[in-house]
Amino acid sequence: MTQPSPKHALITGGGTGVGAVIALALAEAGMKVTISGRRAEPLEEIATKSELIHTVTADVTDESSVAAMFEGARKAHGPVDIVIANAGAAESAPLSKVSLEQWQRLIDVNLTGVFLTAREALSDMRAQGWGRIISISSIAGRKGYAYVVPYCSAKHGVIGLTRALAAETALQNITVNAICPGYMDTPLVDNSVAIIMDKTGLDEEAARASLTATNPQQRMIEPEEVAEAVLWLCGPGSQSITGQTISISGGETT
Repeated sequence: MTQPSPKHALITGGGTGVGAVIALALAEAGMKVTISGRRAEPLEEIATKSELIHTVTADVTDESSVAAMFEGARKAHGPVDIVIANAGAAESAPLSKVSLEQWQRLIDVNLTGVFLTAREALSDMRAQGWGRIISISSIAGRKGYAYVVPYCSAKHGVIGLTRALAAETALQNITVNAICPGYMDTPLVDNSVAIIMDKTGLDEEAARASLTATNPQQRMIEPEEVAEAVLWLCGPGSQSITGQTISISGGETT
């Protein structure tokens, strides 16, 4: 079957950070967009910037909430053609101080949320004979970082899920890929910077420099760079790109 037009993209974690940037980029490209998140206010703020953006509140860690998220998206814009599994969270602590509750919370949002979102998307994509599933993983899914064991474990899991699902859907005109950014200039990183400042006494400039020290380009990744990669993976000529982990990290990972 031919590629649906206009396409409908659902973005989890679409109210802030890179999710919001991706939503605006896809809407600017003429796609219908549904953005989801647990808080209505930031979603609605992004939706005011484009009439093509619809909002639905959801918790990607809850199976029934994910099902309702897709129903809300379909009611607004029809079947879902593209999924950007972006919702995530990060916390830092040495492993010896990570509780089981903290471990489970981070696995739930960063990995189980991707699983539930991708699984729910497959029915629409298989019915239409076309689909794109793109997970926003991290360079933490390709290498280890101290003090973020649950986060690294979940992001490594996203890459495994991506590769396995890509093999499963290879003959169905559905591609499955993961984008692995380095540290991005987003509120999530702002929180990490604040923690570093609190624990080390470094000023903001030094705290940010500590995060970019392993990046050969010595800089934060801009969310717009990730949005451009998403547009490429959703566009014509990308049908052979599947099961890939695309590093956007200034050379930190290949």
